[in-house]
Amino acid sequence: MAHKTTPNVTAPLLDYFGTLLPLSREEKELVAQKFQHRLFRKRQYVLQEGDICSQFYFIVKGCLRMYKIDHKGAMHMLQFATENNWINDLGSFHGMKPSSLNIDAVEDTVVLQISRDDLIALYKSATNFNRIFRVLTEESYIILQERLLQNISSTAEERYLSFLDIYPHLANRLPQVQIAAFLGITPEFLSRLRNRKRNTRNPPKS
Repeated sequence: MAHKTTPNVTAPLLDYFGTLLPLSREEKELVAQKFQHRLFRKRQYVLQEGDICSQFYFIVKGCLRMYKIDHKGAMHMLQFATENNWINDLGSFHGMKPSSLNIDAVEDTVVLQISRDDLIALYKSATNFNRIFRVLTEESYIILQERLLQNISSTAEERYLSFLDIYPHLANRLPQVQIAAFLGITPEFLSRLRNRKRNTRNPPKS
């Protein structure tokens, strides 16, 4: 259930925005008005395939994941989003069309969410928000490009090392099966990669 936000609740989001552009007092008040505070329990759906993605989510605490289930029932992980990160199906959100993706909570997760209508209202009220969300969209596109290039040109071990570099805080926070789905490998092969890295870091004593 979404709850009315207050300046204290929106503090993490305001701090995040402040790293991109300084906001005026009026703009900070707009954030408190337009963003809603919400808790998703572990395994609760944020978005289900076939529904329209109606919200843009900023993670205050916890972890959400976005994935696709193919016709064979296999899970293909697209994104993990933790503290100070954003997640949504941009195509469904901006096109107002049914999503082919799922988003759910890996653990109890607190978000600040904004609807498409409220986001457009922010754009019209203050140009800073237009600039901020343009940067967010550009960064998401860059990350997607890098992920696609990595999938077609990197080995599984290279993808695993990249995951550790990008998500160091998730290596021991996520089930092995979810990390494997993100890397496009089996959990068994991931286990071998982990053992190989562990042995490299701690070679046997002679």
